Amino acid sequence: MPIIHDTAGRRDRLRDHLRARSGADEQVAAFVVSDLVNVRYLTGFTGSNAAVLIDASDPAGDRIATDGRYITQVAAQVPDVRAVIERACVPALVAHARTAGATRIGFEADAETVAGHRALAASIDDSGVELVGLTGVVQELRTVKDAGEIALLRAACAIGDAALAQIIADGVLRAGTTEREAARALEFAMYRLGADGIAFETIVAAGAHSAIPHHRPTHTALADGDLVKIDFGAVVGGYHSDMTRTFVLGRAADWQRDIYDLVATAQAAGRAALTPGTDLREVDAAARDVIDDAGHGEHYVHGLGHGVGLEIHEAPGIGKLAAGTLPCGAAVTVEPGVYLPGWGGVRIEDTLVVTQGDPELLTTTDKTFTVI
Repeated sequence: MPIIHDTAGRRDRLRDHLRARSGADEQVAAFVVSDLVNVRYLTGFTGSNAAVLIDASDPAGDRIATDGRYITQVAAQVPDVRAVIERACVPALVAHARTAGATRIGFEADAETVAGHRALAASIDDSGVELVGLTGVVQELRTVKDAGEIALLRAACAIGDAALAQIIADGVLRAGTTEREAARALEFAMYRLGADGIAFETIVAAGAHSAIPHHRPTHTALADGDLVKIDFGAVVGGYHSDMTRTFVLGRAADWQRDIYDLVATAQAAGRAALTPGTDLREVDAAARDVIDDAGHGEHYVHGLGHGVGLEIHEAPGIGKLAAGTLPCGAAVTVEPGVYLPGWGGVRIEDTLVVTQGDPELLTTTDKTFTVI
């Protein structure tokens, strides 16, 4: 999908954010970004070794560092930022910022290793330069998705929907198929439909395994009467989809219908709570209260959802301990579940975009209780 991202605009927004930081201890003249996902967000570069320097006052001072393997790639992907070719990217950019006159240089404290920080500190010893560790700065910007990002999320979700429909139509979900066979069939279907990759290891959990929230597929065969929980996603242009659907094979028991209906009601309540400005804990509570009131609170063991984008799990997190409010433009999952150890479990998950009106549903596979 030919999406052109406004990476220069993203760097300018980061620049504005750096200048607006109110605490004197957080003011920096330059900021070195080394998390590769954040580097991609700010520049479009997809190599395996890179960092980017953001000059807090002048875009002409921005630099991207990478090593000699990527000379051609960095020129093609980041034509608007001057490149520094060095394998040790962060030290090279800190040295460049020092040469340019910066005396307070920020770095991603949540991406740098202890050893890396020690080496940086040693490199500036007695120079009058101060290193300032900042956390979550670019991640905060990434929370609100632009039109190009949402288009890629839509495409990834559409591939997931189509792939699940395909393996159902092909009869893959039947007694005798193993969890691993079903998972691989779904992944191959996503690739055939145009996915660049899979968002994470596909979960196919049958029978009692469906009560394990993040079960890894085994050689266990699906059987009639099993709950079958399928959690999966596709990647398009670096952006991830995430969806869970739960089915029953052959015949359904009353307790399975009851649990499914409960989770479906909770999931609908969670989707309805996706209003800009809502406290993230209140969004979680909208779904959690439904399950708690039904007496299954102890069987709901995770948060309601999370952001999705260049990573499968990113800000904002939606759970009992979440901090902050839901921003307009965030792409998030809503995925309550009830898990009965030894019996089975149900999770229903969608990816949605928060808007000023009703949230935009990106995963459209039907959520009606279905016996296959």
